[in-house]
Amino acid sequence: MELKPALRSLRQSCGAIAGAVISRDGLVIAADVPEGVSVETFAIMCATLLGAASTAHSELRVSTPLHVIVESEDARMVVVGAGRKALIVAVLSRKGDVALTLKKLDEMAETIKMI
Repeated sequence: MELKPALRSLRQSCGAIAGAVISRDGLVIAADVPEGVSVETFAIMCATLLGAASTAHSELRVSTPLHVIVESEDARMVVVGAGRKALIVAVLSRKGDVALTLKKLDEMAETIKMI
């Protein structure tokens, strides 16, 4: 799977305004973000977000989160685990389809797990 084209395709299919595949420790593997965005900062904060959710779940003795969704007035960010070493992030405009995005990110995650 070509990661960068797959991330770009999220713009057309889901209304994504940004997307990235990052390691769980916050290193950028592939990204499609608008110009002027610090992809390194974006990546490390997304990894931190999913890591914090995982730690909170662990404290409650419940299973690891499958995904995290963060909503703001004008966007929604979806973070999905892609195996033990990576995660995928998509940021959607308010018109973006979260359900479709989750489906596409889960499909991408299955492929990334095999790499």
